[in-house]
Amino acid sequence: MKKNIILLSVVLFSTVSFAQNKGLVDNSASPYSKLRSVGLQDVNWTNGFWKEQLNVANQETLPFMWDLYHNDEVSHAYANFEIAAGNRKGTFKGPSFHDGDFYKIFEGMAATYAVTKDKKLDKQMDEAIAMFAKVQRKDGYLHTPVLIDQRWGTLGPEEVKKQLGFEKYNMGHLMTAACVHYRATGKTSFLNVAKGVADFLYDFYKKASPELARNAICPSHYMGIVEMYRTTKNPKYLELANNLIDIRGTTNDGTDDNQDRIPFRQQTTAMGHAVRANYLYAGVADLYAETGEAKLLENLKSIWDDVAFRKMYITGACGALYDGVSPDGTSYDPTVVQKIHQAYGRPYQLPNATAHTETCANIGNVLWNWRMLQITADAKYADIVELALYNSVLSGVNLEGNKFCYNNPLTVTVDLPFEQRWSNEREGYIALSNCCAPNVTRTLAEVGNYAYSLSNEGLYVNLYGSNNLNTTSQEGDAIQLRQQTNYPWDGAITITIDKAPKEAYALFLRIPGWSNGTTILVNNQKIEGNPVSGSYLKVERKWKKGDVISLNIPMPVELMEANPLVEETKNQVAVKRGPLVYCLESDGISKTASINNIVLNTNSDFKIEPIQKSNRSLISIAAQGFLDNNSWNKKLYQPLNQDKEEIFLRLIPYFSWGNGTAKEMSVWFSH
Repeated sequence: MKKNIILLSVVLFSTVSFAQNKGLVDNSASPYSKLRSVGLQDVNWTNGFWKEQLNVANQETLPFMWDLYHNDEVSHAYANFEIAAGNRKGTFKGPSFHDGDFYKIFEGMAATYAVTKDKKLDKQMDEAIAMFAKVQRKDGYLHTPVLIDQRWGTLGPEEVKKQLGFEKYNMGHLMTAACVHYRATGKTSFLNVAKGVADFLYDFYKKASPELARNAICPSHYMGIVEMYRTTKNPKYLELANNLIDIRGTTNDGTDDNQDRIPFRQQTTAMGHAVRANYLYAGVADLYAETGEAKLLENLKSIWDDVAFRKMYITGACGALYDGVSPDGTSYDPTVVQKIHQAYGRPYQLPNATAHTETCANIGNVLWNWRMLQITADAKYADIVELALYNSVLSGVNLEGNKFCYNNPLTVTVDLPFEQRWSNEREGYIALSNCCAPNVTRTLAEVGNYAYSLSNEGLYVNLYGSNNLNTTSQEGDAIQLRQQTNYPWDGAITITIDKAPKEAYALFLRIPGWSNGTTILVNNQKIEGNPVSGSYLKVERKWKKGDVISLNIPMPVELMEANPLVEETKNQVAVKRGPLVYCLESDGISKTASINNIVLNTNSDFKIEPIQKSNRSLISIAAQGFLDNNSWNKKLYQPLNQDKEEIFLRLIPYFSWGNGTAKEMSVWFSH
């Protein structure tokens, strides 16, 4: 029987032809996905915000990360592969997720190559793949900490050998990167390595006890194994993905921290480690796209409501707590009340200065919401993709592209009288916790693939930015259009049609949930239909070359307040304009003062003014405020100060904080 399964796998894979129009995920044949990805190479940023960001990514971040991970005095990641391959002798060094970090960088290179066709990238990837193949064990296993130990006997009884040592996490990122590489290049070299890994996992989970087969930390392998199924059409990979869900919560030692204390089908709220949670939810959404199991989508929607309405920051960030407990307040039983790490907290528990908000969790929020968008075509998920990308993902890297944040607080103050576990300053290499830097590297390289989606009815425009789209409809008709805009700095957008299907074809234009009063013209004529915020507006007609769609999305400065149950921001406001959240740094105050003593004048003029920061052109907001001169030295309480000094404030986009010499920052303000 096993021979027949292997033969079927080979036959099925041999029928798979390389297709250029496949994206980060290949859901072109997913029966329960309403939207399909455009090809990796189909979107080319031409100017404006994302072109500038991509230039930084291509010219600075990717080369920096590639060199950093080949520098064994710093990261040791590539050195671990060399040692595991037998090319040199040594011991494993670095965090147990080091392999996965390198695969994420590789994925970013593959996504970049899809657009640029840079021969240097292609050569570098080929060299790395040859190393992966040399390291891989005959049974398909590939995890350098264990393989180094097996080859050299040097590792010893370290945590990385155990099931919770990020073994499956690394394999998941390997499989995802291999699928992206295959679509970008047409080469099967890395995909063959990934098939060995997937086959190993299939056999492993068939034989293992529930305790041994427990789901492992940070389940990136959910997304990876579903993508292997989509890419190779091998049915045993879909069987494995289903098995992963079935065994979740069946062990005696499962935890809320890892979302496996109870079966997923019983989970209705977000719990535990925010990165692990969001990766799980993204993987389950992938599985739903293939199986259509109603319970999976029902739970995903319930968990999404819990996050979006009770546990997510205004920046789209996730994971409020460095450490917490779950569930809370119901019992002293230690089997019920469990410590959780880098975690979703209680509903409405959203501290600012001590917010954990790991960049990887925020990227996980993008991965999850993008998949929810694809299986539902509901614009509310695209709203969060946009929110997180512009704010809590971009904040994870500096404007120059070579320093990174592990956590993304919403307030930074020198008055905080304790050291936090991770720095509030970006670093070139975050020792033992550098997972976020490779993750933001691949994510920013792949933003173009989030911009558009295809459906049986037409083309969905998810993100706005100056780009050229060259893709094909579901029926194989050419679609070419040009988008020109200064978004997110203003909401004027033009879309020019160069090629479209001959018959009537629909464009679905996203009307952002934050917007009001959007107007849409086609060839200077007002269209039928009323744009509704938080939805897609369908514009269907027989398009001809040169047709122009004009959108105007007003972008006034808006003062935001939080649900009063969020105690940390009660009676405070944040400033938002379009998709961007703004913040105040200490050097944006006209007088030397603590960020904690600033009161925002909500009746300010809020003038929009361009500024330069680290050679990037940004839009700032000039406002008025008041300085509370009360001293808090050795005081916990004191009478309210009614006499405050008027001052000038300059707010900047949140993603750009920490790129100067300012020591303090805040998103929320007293008023």
